[in-house]
Amino acid sequence: MPAKKKANAKPMTGTALIKETVRRIRLARSFWDAHRNGPCRGEREKAMVLYESLSEAEREKVPQELRVWLRYRSEKYFGADRTQPGGLH
Repeated sequence: MPAKKKANAKPMTGTALIKETVRRIRLARSFWDAHRNGPCRGEREKAMVLYESLSEAEREKVPQELRVWLRYRSEKYFGADRTQPGGLH
């Protein structure tokens, strides 16, 4: 059973939000490198939500290599125009 979230947990801001975004992108990339597409897809989606919540100045603090992978490279494989997992076999 997964750990329960604290009811009084404050939403992340500033440096903590940037660090969590970078961590999630790196985790998604490690799953990608290990050919684990299911977990990669989940982590990438979580990273995208966090990344989209960043301001322009905060986005610049995310390393460029990670930004490129998140926005372009992975979109090629996980974009809306791709077949969803668990489809027809």
